[in-house]
Amino acid sequence: MASPEGSSEPVPGRLSGYRVGSVPYLNALPLTAGIESEIVRLPPSQLAVELEHGRLDAALVSTAEILMSSRLRAMSGYGIVSRGPVLSVFLAHRTPLERLDTVWVDPASLSSVNLLRVLLAERGLQPRFLPLESYEEAPRREDVLLIGNPALAFLRTGSDHAIWDLGSAWQELTGLPFTYALWAIRDGVAAAPLVAILSAVARDGLARLPELIRGSVDFDLPLRQAYVGGHIQHHVDDPARQGVDRFAELLARHTGRRVHPIRWIPHWE
Repeated sequence: MASPEGSSEPVPGRLSGYRVGSVPYLNALPLTAGIESEIVRLPPSQLAVELEHGRLDAALVSTAEILMSSRLRAMSGYGIVSRGPVLSVFLAHRTPLERLDTVWVDPASLSSVNLLRVLLAERGLQPRFLPLESYEEAPRREDVLLIGNPALAFLRTGSDHAIWDLGSAWQELTGLPFTYALWAIRDGVAAAPLVAILSAVARDGLARLPELIRGSVDFDLPLRQAYVGGHIQHHVDDPARQGVDRFAELLARHTGRRVHPIRWIPHWE
């Protein structure tokens, strides 16, 4: 029953009548447990396109996409959050940070590339950002931004790059959590029923997190146990929302783009 990757066709079930997308990464494990066959899995940048063009009703998308869109609302309560080292979002670099000239960036990234832009700008640095053509070329690049499962896989290669963890860097700069992704719902879509479903899925997934971690096939068990529920957390609480507000402020300052205040949709407990 699984939707083919790249398709926006819904599969009947708990989400019947809605077209919902999520990232194909381990970090979303408890947020989509039990509805895997009903959702479309795409990288963050592609999810944003599908959502913006009305081919999805809701998606777990990059926070930056919501901040830069006037047509999206964000569900409060659950998302992808770090409160220190995130492990799976980093700049792998051979060049000292103060001498960066060109950074090759994961083409799947939206929030993380903007987070990197902000963190470097706060240091007075503005290197060129170019899209990474393939993950296979990442070890050959001097300075590369990676996210999600490809980032975790890169760490296992034994590369000689230095690793600048962006979750750690954000906490050092602001003292706040960083929220990488949130459930976003398009304007014109009835939010209450969908939010109730996604909140229930998240509550159930988090309650069964040890079981879900054991049952996952991504990477090895010790990494999954350290990463999901450890480096990656899923409650968007008041400090996390404050972190989103701070990111919005710095994003506007350093990109010159219009940033929209997030319109939070309450989640139902």
